[in-house]
Amino acid sequence: MHINIDVDMDIDFTVEFYETGAGVCPVREFLDELKASDPDDFAAVVAGLARLRNRQYHREPLSKALGGGLFELRHVGKLNTRVLWFFMKNRRIVAVHGIRHKVQAISARDIGTARERMRDWRKRAER
Repeated sequence: MHINIDVDMDIDFTVEFYETGAGVCPVREFLDELKASDPDDFAAVVAGLARLRNRQYHREPLSKALGGGLFELRHVGKLNTRVLWFFMKNRRIVAVHGIRHKVQAISARDIGTARERMRDWRKRAER
């Protein structure tokens, strides 16, 4: 007997989106707005999120560590687009915050929002 199993060796991680306790998904909302306002940047960011499933993209130029377990997915288009994310157990990546801006630096407010969502997700995942 021959069994054909389709295994993609390049996919090491799963990517999921943070949801609040009430079921709101800020990154999905960010991507929906991006799709409506800039379909080309939307396509590039979604492709970047898909690439994160492969560990070779967990470094620059696509991704960069921000410290404290937080990372950024980077896309430079008409504006700088970032999706902030972190690792969870079982090779999971959780995207927690999306931003677009003209400057390279990420504001302390945006990093604070991402860190708070990371703490919230980890706290609820431990239950």
